[in-house]
Amino acid sequence: MNVDIGNALGSVADPGLSRTDLDELDERVADAHDRIARGRADGEFGYAALNLPERADPDEIRRAVDGFDPAAVLTVGIGGSALGAVTLTRALGGDSPVDHYALDNVDPTHTERLLADLPLEETVVHAVSRSGTTAETLANFLVVREAMESAGVDWTDRTVVTTGEAGPLRALADRHDLPALDTPAGVPGRFSALSTVGLVPAALQGVDLDALLAGGQAAADALAGSLYDCPAYAYGAVSQALDERGATTNAVMPYAESLEAFAEWFAQLWAESLGKDGGGQTPVRALGATDQHSQLQLYRAGRRDKLVTFVRPRERPSSDVTTVPETDVEALSYLGGRDLGTVLDAEFEATEASLAAAGRPNVRVEIPRVDAESVGRLLYDMEAACVLSGELAGVETFDQPAVEWAKNATRGLLGGSDAEEADAVRQKTELVVD
Repeated sequence: MNVDIGNALGSVADPGLSRTDLDELDERVADAHDRIARGRADGEFGYAALNLPERADPDEIRRAVDGFDPAAVLTVGIGGSALGAVTLTRALGGDSPVDHYALDNVDPTHTERLLADLPLEETVVHAVSRSGTTAETLANFLVVREAMESAGVDWTDRTVVTTGEAGPLRALADRHDLPALDTPAGVPGRFSALSTVGLVPAALQGVDLDALLAGGQAAADALAGSLYDCPAYAYGAVSQALDERGATTNAVMPYAESLEAFAEWFAQLWAESLGKDGGGQTPVRALGATDQHSQLQLYRAGRRDKLVTFVRPRERPSSDVTTVPETDVEALSYLGGRDLGTVLDAEFEATEASLAAAGRPNVRVEIPRVDAESVGRLLYDMEAACVLSGELAGVETFDQPAVEWAKNATRGLLGGSDAEEADAVRQKTELVVD
């Protein structure tokens, strides 16, 4: 991965960073890197996530899914228990005969439609919850289990569990002798894509797990105490510095359809990790070139409170199918004979230049191509960038107390606990307009 921060310089953009700003920022990066290195060495909670490429055992995952030959995989999880897996399979599983779906919400209409469409007798269910108590995940899993039983499918023959050492999901796996994998110790869910949490559906699709982890390890090996030497730190440091200068929104815009889910994964990583103490850069999801026609107007001419992060592969596959035919319509002749990838790259470069011309900060993130090694590196680099941003912001990057508050309130409302947070829901102030 490489990162081009030229369009975030003060000579181009407002807000922007001068060379002096970067040098001063680099001193903060060096201190933050030392803290991260200590955390990794000691296996501290959260920092342990940056050791995953070395710790993860792809053979263990392959053994857990050995013997399955599914037409579909259904991940039942929420947040970090689903987004990493979806990101990997959407990016890398496009040519696989195995489709991957995720139940990561408890919308009854969506759940009913998905279960009606799935070939349940040919579906492998991957139930994921680090605590084993996540209400949404357990509710969906029980619904899926019932649907399989009603269809005459033995769900115990088609279920893999990834969870912690204890809890209802672990007890269920033990009771029914299900293939069970451990969630990685000391790793928050949103940082767990390159582990048992994210890799099971990819393995069932035939994705090269070794290449994914090799990409992550290459990123880990590239961590260095200067933003000038480390793409991950360059991105994290510049994003944080621009946030401090007023770019409080970060619009992440991949120029590859297969990386659209990456923007969703990034949104959780950034929001849940950095949204603390009244601060935190708000992540926004976009897709190039689609959102040039729906969001770019705001980014170029709206408030000067945005950083736009472009993500693209330097190489794209091409074929006769994606080559624009020659045409005798003179106004369209410039398109004839060009591959769609060439058109998409022109869209990207024009959008990037349009923001720079308007003095709006943007950063270019490039990977060689959308393959397992490059995607593994991209995810790791963004995790490292997030950890660095948290260090620079002085926040507890790895907790999520606001999320836990809402979880407690939900359990209380459903009768699963006597949590006092539920009282706040019952005491809601109302001003209803009919």
